[in-house]
Formats: sequence, structure tokens, C-alpha cells
Amino acid sequence: MSSLFPALTGAPGDRVALRFGERSLTYAELAAAAGAVGGRIGGARRVAVWATPSVETAVAVVGVLLAGAAAVPLNPKSGEKELGHIVSDSAPGLVLAAAGDRLPGALAGLERLDVDPAARGPVPGAPDGSGAGDEDPALVVYTSGTTGPPKGAVLPRRALAHTLDALADAWQWTGSDVLVHGLPLFHVHGLVLGVLGPLRRGGSVRHLGRFSPEGVARELGDGATMLFGVPTMYHRLAEALPGDPALAGALGRARLLVSGSAALPVHDHERIAAATGRRVIERYGMTETLMNTAVRADGEARPGTVGLPLPGVELRLVEEDGSPVAAYDGESVGEIQVRGPNLFTEYLNRPEATAAAFTADGWFRTGDMAVREPDGSVRIVGRKATDLIKSGGYKIGAGEIENALLEHPGVKEAAVTGEPDADLGERIVAWIVPADPQDPPGADALADHVAARLAPHKRPRTVRYLDALPRNDMGKIMKRALTA
Repeated sequence: MSSLFPALTGAPGDRVALRFGERSLTYAELAAAAGAVGGRIGGARRVAVWATPSVETAVAVVGVLLAGAAAVPLNPKSGEKELGHIVSDSAPGLVLAAAGDRLPGALAGLERLDVDPAARGPVPGAPDGSGAGDEDPALVVYTSGTTGPPKGAVLPRRALAHTLDALADAWQWTGSDVLVHGLPLFHVHGLVLGVLGPLRRGGSVRHLGRFSPEGVARELGDGATMLFGVPTMYHRLAEALPGDPALAGALGRARLLVSGSAALPVHDHERIAAATGRRVIERYGMTETLMNTAVRADGEARPGTVGLPLPGVELRLVEEDGSPVAAYDGESVGEIQVRGPNLFTEYLNRPEATAAAFTADGWFRTGDMAVREPDGSVRIVGRKATDLIKSGGYKIGAGEIENALLEHPGVKEAAVTGEPDADLGERIVAWIVPADPQDPPGADALADHVAARLAPHKRPRTVRYLDALPRNDMGKIMKRALTA
């Protein structure tokens, strides 16, 4: 296969590849540091990476890919139960982390290898991985399912290469671009698009460590050309713009402002465009599919649309019975199904779940509902089910939060929904039937309970107490009755 990172050996060695705060690596330094990692992981098939927003995480993932193994990014904010499941399910041969990082007890059984960005080692074999082929796993990324524990989506090297090259075509993305972002590095947006994307192009990435409007203004004012963010970030930029002409000027000079992971509200689109003269463009993807559609750099950025299918990606809308939606009229709603070289190969250790995710002729059922405009542009209108919440750029399954809430001794019954939030997109709402109606558990205690078991961004922001949950004749909770 073609090299995942041709720039590791083809770009000028003194070009800066990565910058995290005050720390940076040139392409020559990155190749040597990642080569040192690749040379030390031995014959491991899967390697866990403690995915902090740091240069060590980038070096670790590139090193694993150079060695032909698969990286399993771990969210450092995940609770012990979630981490324990991921480690048990993916069975990594070792865990990579920055020296000094304290790892939780769930990882105690794994051999640990500290990543040293100053280490030097040869790039193993060619920079496409030691003997790795197109279909070999590159990443195992765990998704929040609507029921049960997270599933590990196995992303082959072919999917990474295809998505990044398709985005390069759509966004005219080259080695001259400097990308700035402050996204986490344990999911597709921050890691694949935000780190591996620039490295595949031979460009540069500047990670803010922690997102802030001040950091965005600084980097875009100092030569960065592109910004990747989630709607919560753009909402905060929109809020800051009226009092910050330097920020408006910096955003206005950017070549490309891209939002993803959830829909960007029209109000924020318009506020940013009015203040900067630049429109934010959107794209649509999932962990299992990487990127499916994008507004092109030379296309029309219309609020609410996520553009056209990327080169090589087939996309269709289907009715409940599986028949194609007849019209591209901006009104006819159907479920998005996709197929193409951007897709994952399987859910790790879940053959039944994998089979259920695809139609007989190989289309992946996304569960997202959309319409298509007459020009073919896609507009997402919601989830087929009610159990996926998009909050702060994260896709969060209600089922795992409900399971965590039910572990609290003060909770008899629990349901979780999302409702609109101006900052987060959606906020998590917990509907609780307390074990003792005279002494219900407090909202803060329930939020802390969930955050400790799963992750802070999965905690409920609002708690509502009921005498009973509405259920149908089969005993299933009727969530639409709750949200109505």
C-alpha cells in the first residue's frame, strides 16, 4: 500500500510537524522518536495509548502505526469501569504513556512503556508500517453505544488513508497548511483528522492543549491557516467575538474554519460570518465510517448542510422498509446508509453487532436521519433512535449513563435524554425515580457518581424526579413522552 506518512521521509527534516504549547518536533525528530517507539513495542498486535493532549500521544500513535500494529486510544477521563471493559475487550500487549503520567488501576496489569519525544530510532521498514497491508487494523476506537458497554470499531489503514485524501481533495489541503485545534486525542476528530491529517499532508499541527478563544486568535494570527472545532467551541468563539477585534481579525484571515462532531447552530454560523466575513464549513462522519461528506473549500457553506459525499463514498437515504428515498427535495427524510473504502471492518469481538450494522449488500446503517437538497447536499435532521446525545462535540449513549445511575443506591429507575443547550448543543438530562421519595439523591451527587464511573462529559447536567417512568405495554420506557 502507499505510505500513510510519506512526509516522515519526504518532507524537509527541519519542517515543524507538531507543536503542543512550547514543545515541538520537526519531521526528522518525529520520525526518529516514532521509530524508537515502533522498535520497542515488539510483536504486539494492539497497543493502548494513554491519549492525553500531548506530543507524547502523537508520537505514540505514529510509532504504533509505523510498527504495523493497531493503536487503542484511551480517554484519560474515563472511569475505572469503562477502562476496565476496554482493556479486557481489546487485550492490548502494552500501554504507552508520557513519563510521569499516573495510570489508573484498570491498567495495572499492562506492561507500560514511557514515550520519550527526544528518543531516536530508525523508522522500521518503509513509513507505511512494517509489512502492514490496506486491510490491517490501524486503530480500535471505542464508541458509546445506546445500550451496553462501548464497542471497539476496528479502523483499517485503508480507511484512514482514504478519508484523509478525500478531505485533502475537498478542502484543498496541502503541506503548506498549518492546522490549529484543541480537540481531545482519543477520538476520530482530534486524532485522525487533527493530527494524522496534517502529518499525511506534510503540513503542521499546533495543538492548544486546552481550547480557548485567546489561543485560537494567537495561532491564527501567527500563521496557522485552518481551525478544526466542535460546535461548543464555535459557540464560545461567537460569544467572544463582539468584544475581541483581534479574534475577529484572526478568524477572518483563516483559510478554512471547519466544524464537526455535531450540528453547528445557525445562530452561531451567522454571528461568526457577520463578525469575520468567513463562513464555517461542516462535514459529517462517524467513528465507524470516518468521513462521509464535507462542504468543499470552493463550495457554498450553507448553515445546516454537511456538503456532498466525499470522493469514493456512496451515500443513500432509505425509508423504514429499506427502499430508497425518492426525491432530493430538501424535505423527504430517510436514514443515511453509506459504503466505501472509508468504513470500519468490524466491531471487535462482536460478530453479531457487526452483521446487524450492515445491509445484505454492504451498506452501513448509520442511524442518522437526513434530507438531501436538489444539488445533492446532505442535511442531518436527527437520530433514528432517541438514545444518542450530542453534547460538547461528544456522541454519548444514554444506555451507559442509565446503567451507571442505576448503580447508585438512591436510584430505583432511571432514563436519560438530551435537550437543546445553547453552549453544549445538547445537555444530558436524567429522569430519576428515587428509591426513597422522601430522601432523593441530589443532582450534584448523581453527576459525580456518573463522572467517576464513565467520564465527566457524560454526567447529567439536569436531574428531574418522577414517581414513575412512562412505559409501554412491553415495559419499555417511552422517552418521547418524557421529552414532550
